[in-house]
Amino acid sequence: MNRLSYRRAEEIFEENTRLLANPLTREEDIEELEGFTLHRLRHSALTHDAERSISTPMLLARSRHASVRSLERYARPSVDSVAAHVAASDPAARRRG
Repeated sequence: MNRLSYRRAEEIFEENTRLLANPLTREEDIEELEGFTLHRLRHSALTHDAERSISTPMLLARSRHASVRSLERYARPSVDSVAAHVAASDPAARRRG
């Protein structure tokens, strides 16, 4: 059984996400488009983990980054995620709810 190389997996993923990445495009123009990349998928996964308050050591282990500084580029919670976290940890908000 042959293994799928990273490069081939990336090609397949990119080809099959072109319309997802560009939803307003006509199908006949699809060959000119770029889809999502495995790197973007990795970035999104780390961002979502950070938004779910996964610990920094776990994010480092999962991403295989050697330093927190390199991880910071990937694990950037959205404004909405930060606002939800602040609201959830606000004692006054918990008493009102």
